[in-house]
Amino acid sequence: MYSPIRDGIDRSVRSVKYSEAKPPGSLGELVHCFWELRTVTDLPQVFRYHAIPDACVNILLNQMDTTIAGVTALRTKAEVLNLGTSFHYVGIQFYPGVWQGRNEEIFDRYVGTPYLGALPLVEVSRKIEKAGFDEKLPGLSELVQWLLREKLIATNIVTAKILSNLDRIRSVADMARLTELSPRQLQRTLKRSTNLAPHDLLKVLRVQQSFRKHYLDLYSDQSHYIHSFRKVTGYTPRTYAANFDV
Repeated sequence: MYSPIRDGIDRSVRSVKYSEAKPPGSLGELVHCFWELRTVTDLPQVFRYHAIPDACVNILLNQMDTTIAGVTALRTKAEVLNLGTSFHYVGIQFYPGVWQGRNEEIFDRYVGTPYLGALPLVEVSRKIEKAGFDEKLPGLSELVQWLLREKLIATNIVTAKILSNLDRIRSVADMARLTELSPRQLQRTLKRSTNLAPHDLLKVLRVQQSFRKHYLDLYSDQSHYIHSFRKVTGYTPRTYAANFDV
């Protein structure tokens, strides 16, 4: 199954901790992981977080100010986010296509304003704010179950088929054949479920794969790989590996 990498954390920063946990088995087709990103001690300078597109939608809860929450996803380019010198976030990362809510609800950056929508994000955040990461997981699972009952998330057959056959996909035409959709149907379906055109989704997934496979398995040559990697992440592969833990 598709396993996106974690976002880039500068190797020089020692007081930022990232944790990840798998969901219960019953939620495994919907949720890639539950995650936590926090400072262990206040930082001497502003922390810049390098978020990489992965076609996933995240629910994000700010545990230092529980009024701040939201639904986030990046499009096709990385974003450098200023998180300040002290922060504590937890979240839920859904597989591509799982989110069934309105695309208009999704921010393409980290959320920094109070949540005013109808989802029970603030209530959940307040409920779990004092707990350690492991103790937060049941509350996050309950939120996923609520979203499932409200039909705001669901298994997406089309994207699930794409994600489980990534090694067989080299083009949008391969995507269409595997999903048994016409190119036009595929375009409409993916735009609705991921807010990405098929070509853009393929670019994002291919860069994600490149962190786990040799680039020649995915690209025609090294030049094509470097160009594509830099377009999505903002760095060459060599520079990225030198600067960030993944």
